[in-house]
Amino acid sequence: MNRRMIFYTLGKMLMIEGLLMLLPCLTGMIYHEKESLAYLIIAILLCFIGKLMSLHKPQNKIIYAKEGFVVVAAAWIFLSIFGAIPFCLTGEIPSYVDALFEIVSGFTTTGSSILTDVEALSHASLFWHSFSHWIGGMGILVFVVAFLPDANGSTLHILKAEMPGPIVGKLVSKITVSSQILYQLYTVLTILEVILLMLGGMPFFDSLLNSFGTAGTGGFAIKNASIAYYNSAYCDGIITFFMILFGINFNLIYFVAIKKFKAAFKSEELRWYLIIIFASAIAISFNILPLYHSIFEAFRYAIFQVGSIITTTGYVTADYGQWPLFSQTILVLLMFVGACAGSTGGGMKVSRIIIGVKSAVAEMKHMLHPHSVVSVVFEGKHLSLSTLNNIHVYWVLYFLLFGLSFLFVSLQNIDFTSAFSAVATCFNNVGPGLGVVGPTGNFSSLTDMSKIVLSLDMLAGRLEIFPLLMFFSRSLWKK
Repeated sequence: MNRRMIFYTLGKMLMIEGLLMLLPCLTGMIYHEKESLAYLIIAILLCFIGKLMSLHKPQNKIIYAKEGFVVVAAAWIFLSIFGAIPFCLTGEIPSYVDALFEIVSGFTTTGSSILTDVEALSHASLFWHSFSHWIGGMGILVFVVAFLPDANGSTLHILKAEMPGPIVGKLVSKITVSSQILYQLYTVLTILEVILLMLGGMPFFDSLLNSFGTAGTGGFAIKNASIAYYNSAYCDGIITFFMILFGINFNLIYFVAIKKFKAAFKSEELRWYLIIIFASAIAISFNILPLYHSIFEAFRYAIFQVGSIITTTGYVTADYGQWPLFSQTILVLLMFVGACAGSTGGGMKVSRIIIGVKSAVAEMKHMLHPHSVVSVVFEGKHLSLSTLNNIHVYWVLYFLLFGLSFLFVSLQNIDFTSAFSAVATCFNNVGPGLGVVGPTGNFSSLTDMSKIVLSLDMLAGRLEIFPLLMFFSRSLWKK
């Protein structure tokens, strides 16, 4: 294992986190808040530690799959450990376990919260709270890779370990250029949403932070009533559009940006993603129609909530805990489906669902005709046996960890709906669940053990299980 390169990369990551922490510090200074000092102290500390770790550039810059898993898991763990400290220093979240849960929820773009009054946070902490979504949405190591030596493309192992989805590729031949393109698209779309929300009358600070939550599909609200606070059909529409947009594979968005429309719109995953969204929204609209004045009003709330849940953003404009069971069931199923591979969204990903269904159909055909050769075709390509095995193993691990997490959380003796939805929403990086942890509740009443288990669930869900399990595997560290 190339330990020097791992150490060097983690040092770069800590330096970048320290530099990014200067932004909430600056925000606090603009609003004349003493909390800015806490962010300045941690920023200086992170830059100092990171500089020491990356002082000597290793001669061997190769990163293989093993190093990729270690770098990604360690980076996200240390990112969270240090990212939580300012909340404790400011005294706004006194408990470190609570602060850790909150920042893990931020970086993993989950949006689950222990805060009972988010509006009580300082502007500096509100900024860091929401900005953590934007950082984690595209992935901090995608940003780091853009400034690392390319090492003959071996840093692709970092992207494979961090980017969501069963299949990860490069946009262009050089991986550093691919990383830069991703962040350029990410930044431009975020700025565009900020401008559009401001045109709807939303203040600049609110527009910026709500756009961070949308772009990262995280959903940390800056108002206790979430997006419902603004009571604006225009703002609901803009946020709905961008939630759905950020749930699309960024490769396809890049194709649209360079005017390769045919390559973008022939995507099988994109078609099913949009079909699922609109079919779910229409079904829920008719189901909740008695609760609203018209079908248009019902559709406004339905499409927003469907877009928010399937992209795992977690913003709310209505208390869907009061909707009929049919609508709640659809939303819970969408938590598991998730967004597209290669997007900032969480969940199992639409591509895995499609491939899983096709694999089942292919296996049944093979059982009927044992001597036939049946392959699984996705996006016009025949999938390799290794890709299919990877997906099958992912599903086994997914449900195994889900069951174990549910078992641990159930020790708290909360009701079944609350415990099940708490694990579902954290593992799939959604945000609000049902019952105690529903859209009008939060996770503050859970025990520290439950919060730690759910924090690990959020990390496992964001990193798609393998890097985190590998990191704690004894065999990975053997020479």
